[in-house]
Amino acid sequence: MVRSILYATDLGLYAPYVLQHALSMSRACKAELYVVHAVEPMGLFAESVLQTYLDERTLREFRENGLETVMASIEQRVMEGFRDELSDTHHDASMISHIRVVRGDPAQVILEQSHSLAVDLVILGSHSHGDTQDTPLGRTASRVLQLSEIPVYLVPMLQHRGK
Repeated sequence: MVRSILYATDLGLYAPYVLQHALSMSRACKAELYVVHAVEPMGLFAESVLQTYLDERTLREFRENGLETVMASIEQRVMEGFRDELSDTHHDASMISHIRVVRGDPAQVILEQSHSLAVDLVILGSHSHGDTQDTPLGRTASRVLQLSEIPVYLVPMLQHRGK
């Protein structure tokens, strides 16, 4: 029995398509729907650029406060994007119990959130950033499929259809 679902979004081009699957599954199961978006940690290049232009005190303040502000802003934008996407179906927007934006490796964030929220199902897109059909399954989707202890509903991306 599916009572709660975690929809993991990358906020990419196909996010609205995957969201429709998540909402449809949530409606069919009368399940609570949680949304998570992972923000990958800054890479070495971004970190070195910040160190070049910011003094140590400013850099420390940014790390302590700035990232939290950025995360809250992303969370707000995600909610607004969903409201815009679902503007014709207000009822669908109310099905979303909570949206979380979490820093970390996407696959690890998805697995940790599915565990901490004790959801019964994870929904995510299958896409890869590759241009060929040789890699139709993305790195995050592949890792979640391999490591998840609960069922994973994988939505195939449209760019691979009809090829």
